[in-house]
Amino acid sequence: MTRNRLRRATVGALTAVAMSAGICGATGAPVAAAPKDPPLKLEAATRTITAENWDGDTAVPLNVYAVAGQRPFEIRAYRTSYHRPISAWQARPGADRSIPESAVPTFGGLNGFFTVRVVDAKGKQVLRRGLDFCPNASEQVRRRPDAPATSPYPVGCVANPYTIGAVWGIERGFGVRAIDYLETKLKPGNYKITTTIAPGYRDLFEIPAAAATSTVDLKVIKGVEGKDRARQPGRTAPAEQPAPVRPTGRSMIRKPAGPLPDLRSLPAWGIMMDRGRYLDFSATVWNAGPSPLVVDGFRQDRNEDLMDAYQYFFNGSGQQIGHRQVGTMEWDARDGHEHWHFTDFARYRLLDENKKVVLRSQKEAFCLANTDAIDYTLKGADWKPENTDLHTACGDRSSIGIREVLASGSGDTYVQSLPGQSFDLKGLKNGVYYIEVTANPDRKLVETSTGNNTTYRKVTIGGTNGHRTVKVAKIGVITEPPPDGEEH
Repeated sequence: MTRNRLRRATVGALTAVAMSAGICGATGAPVAAAPKDPPLKLEAATRTITAENWDGDTAVPLNVYAVAGQRPFEIRAYRTSYHRPISAWQARPGADRSIPESAVPTFGGLNGFFTVRVVDAKGKQVLRRGLDFCPNASEQVRRRPDAPATSPYPVGCVANPYTIGAVWGIERGFGVRAIDYLETKLKPGNYKITTTIAPGYRDLFEIPAAAATSTVDLKVIKGVEGKDRARQPGRTAPAEQPAPVRPTGRSMIRKPAGPLPDLRSLPAWGIMMDRGRYLDFSATVWNAGPSPLVVDGFRQDRNEDLMDAYQYFFNGSGQQIGHRQVGTMEWDARDGHEHWHFTDFARYRLLDENKKVVLRSQKEAFCLANTDAIDYTLKGADWKPENTDLHTACGDRSSIGIREVLASGSGDTYVQSLPGQSFDLKGLKNGVYYIEVTANPDRKLVETSTGNNTTYRKVTIGGTNGHRTVKVAKIGVITEPPPDGEEH
């Protein structure tokens, strides 16, 4: 059963572009004297590393950590329009520090932040590679006793092409695993690996050279058959929520006076033809409001395949002030699902060039999960939401009650790759169409506004039955990743 609906950005993703020259040129100002305690420094967990070569491929566990100094190392990035590049800045006391556009071409992290250089036992360079840096690494640990108890920063750098704002950070005194594995083709033997923060970033953030370099010894050995390969540490799923308690007392009929969620849809993306007949796409609904969308389900006595669904409301202090029944949750027993879906959360339709309905996706029920960070610069955005995958959010056949949450600033993405969830184009005429994505279509959920719930994506359908083609209209400066998402 598929657990995660969207493949997240990989920490330490490789890039072929070194950013040092571009960033140095962009700053153009003399670098101030470096502080005694550097704002960021590199540390290696061990001085020696052993890696295994399997059929010519070697995954080197670098285990390099980036450690923040006396104040948090925080970066914020924001897009004012899909037609404009991303703006980024370092948030700090006093005036924030602007970061060049070349350093943040996407929301995947800082471009070309590291340079990794490998030399063999004779001192000959055998590898030189640039790597990006996601400060929101999956492992966030205290590096000194006086550091805060926990880090407030999110986990992972977002992968949704239509994200609006992101926050990346390392809490003061915390270290994050900056680089996990280096995929190479090193032969068995002895090497030295030096990881360095690119000069442009050292100048920009005032990091002394001594704090920006880490060197370790590497021994590559041949993998032994029958022995498990080393695996990259993964993110552990949050603990499951306890079963909710059915509400008592008077239900709220009028719209609550406190903060509310605000559901919005992003343009359909990842659009492609499947089997020459089906139009697949990804759709994201997100919460731009100051309050989370909290929906609890309670198993019905009369129908074991249904739960009664209630939306909860909170005041500005986060205290629960009321609830309202907003429909049902239904058990989906199909392969690839096998969990509880909240009905009528979103609607997907295909419209003709006059925006009249032609087809409707049969996908009408959804498991709410915080799969994507869409805008974490929002005031009150939850940087570390729970229920980030299907396992923790959607329950199973034995669940007597569940809680599904869409946190402020987060989105829920569905990939339309299962039969019945995409548009079947059999018999459809060629021409211009629009994929319509609508959040809260029946207005059952209570939110700030329903005027921003719908988006349209223009596509042109061509080809012949069984061999259909699709041309997707580009939106602004957005470059979408290849539409190869997993099924959900």
